[in-house]
Amino acid sequence: MSGAATSGVDVFELGSEHEQVVFCNDSATGLRAIVALHSTALGPGLGGTRFYPYASTDDAIVDVLNLSRGMSYKNALAGLDLGGGKAVIIGDPAVLKTEALLRAYGRFVQSLNGRYYTACDVGTFSVDMDHIARECDYVTGRTVAHGGAGDSSVLTAYGTFQGMRAAAEQVWGEPTLAGRTVGIAGVGKVGRHLVRHLIEDGASVVVTDVHAPSVEAIRAEYPQVTAVATTDELVASEIDVYAPCAMGGAISDEVLDVLRATIICGAANNQLAHPGIEKQVAERGILYAPDYCVNSGGVIQVADELEGFSFERAQQRASGIFETTRQVFELAQADGITSAEAADRLAERRMREVGRLRGIHL
Repeated sequence: MSGAATSGVDVFELGSEHEQVVFCNDSATGLRAIVALHSTALGPGLGGTRFYPYASTDDAIVDVLNLSRGMSYKNALAGLDLGGGKAVIIGDPAVLKTEALLRAYGRFVQSLNGRYYTACDVGTFSVDMDHIARECDYVTGRTVAHGGAGDSSVLTAYGTFQGMRAAAEQVWGEPTLAGRTVGIAGVGKVGRHLVRHLIEDGASVVVTDVHAPSVEAIRAEYPQVTAVATTDELVASEIDVYAPCAMGGAISDEVLDVLRATIICGAANNQLAHPGIEKQVAERGILYAPDYCVNSGGVIQVADELEGFSFERAQQRASGIFETTRQVFELAQADGITSAEAADRLAERRMREVGRLRGIHL
């Protein structure tokens, strides 16, 4: 692991499970990036590149370590022969993002020689992947024009909806959201597609987003959708399902204190604000659909690109999220554990059983 301690974060301590953390610096373009590989036991690490104005390098390190670990579990549970990796580029993409910076970043990813495959995440898009791919062979989530899968948020939303159907079946006996009210926090890339699935299924939808134009676009397309000003207002309202679809840490003590929903099922990564909160969720009688289980449609979509992209095939694989989520709930019930613990057990079992055949990916 290269780069041990920064001002406040000891990378070896915080990333004690990680195989490798790489710091990438190109002063000419302003590129400051961190690539973290959590595990390559199942194959090369696949995970998106997040371009975000972190307040400090420490914050970026914490995020990339958490996100890469999450990708190991997500890819394992999704049945993919891929490990967990993630990258962050520090800075405001609206200010810093240029072709030169993205291509410089591509050179760094290329230097890892296939141990890490990158894709889109917050602040990056398929056109950015095309720039990166001009310097790098290990890029997925490219534009359709370049033979890629395009916008991976399409199947992220589809998979989240399948997980929500499985949760509805567990709680109400029927795999449908018809007649239920779903509150979505964040209607950007993924949330807007999720709205469509829910409306078509007969659900009522309430939305909020810090980006007002995103809410306006949803309301223009679906006038029946209700909008509220803040996430605080959303979680305290009369909703049956809470769907966090923005940044991580959405399920906090403060949210649990006021949340009226019976199900939590959303597309955001790392929703649980701290260890142990999953037990509080269960004690409150709320069913939590583990985030990395239900939001894996996007990684299924971009992984499909590695064998020549077929949307139909990728969608068919993503529809399996319904059955996987059901298995998580069944294991939780059988073993008397939380759904979060059950998802971890299933993922860890696959990493252990298949991973021992493979070792570290070279």
